Amino acid sequence: MRWLIRKRVLLLLLIGLIGVLFLNSNWLARMMYPIEFKEDIRASASNYGVDPHLIAAIIRTETNYSTGQVSKKGALGLMQIMPDTADWIFQKADFKNVTEDMLQNRPDVSIEVGAWYLQSLHKQFDQNTVAVIAAYNAGPGNVRKWLDSGKWDGKLDTADQIPYGETRHYVQRVIYYYNKYKDLYPIL
Repeated sequence: MRWLIRKRVLLLLLIGLIGVLFLNSNWLARMMYPIEFKEDIRASASNYGVDPHLIAAIIRTETNYSTGQVSKKGALGLMQIMPDTADWIFQKADFKNVTEDMLQNRPDVSIEVGAWYLQSLHKQFDQNTVAVIAAYNAGPGNVRKWLDSGKWDGKLDTADQIPYGETRHYVQRVIYYYNKYKDLYPIL
């Protein structure tokens, strides 16, 4: 009978310890929401004036920090940039000697190119981060049409009006990770 009481007490203590860990610690949350390639993210964010938390959230949403990725549609690298978009960026940003192979396999290159593209989208959409996120997924032409036609006003609270379901969910996921990362890593 005593061993049964001891087991119950130990079980309660274990449950209490687990509860404290889940409720009061950021280390568990940081294990669940890690950020890899921090130095590359910081450097590229600084180079182009982009929020590093946004870069990290897009990488998490696109590839979960897995290098060498190619999507079903052909998007390349950590930040999943389409080859046509990459070629345009290489030309506009004057990225000499950068290849699609480098974009796909080198995190530093993917992050640099992605950060430049985010900066370009911020300029196109008057610093509207929600519209930038949507444009990163659906393309700036589609988002411009939605905004100009009034189908969507570019605000997060009306993201349910985004015409493409994939983009609607993409925006919500990126914003979720963005907010998580800002809470867990205030200084990135």
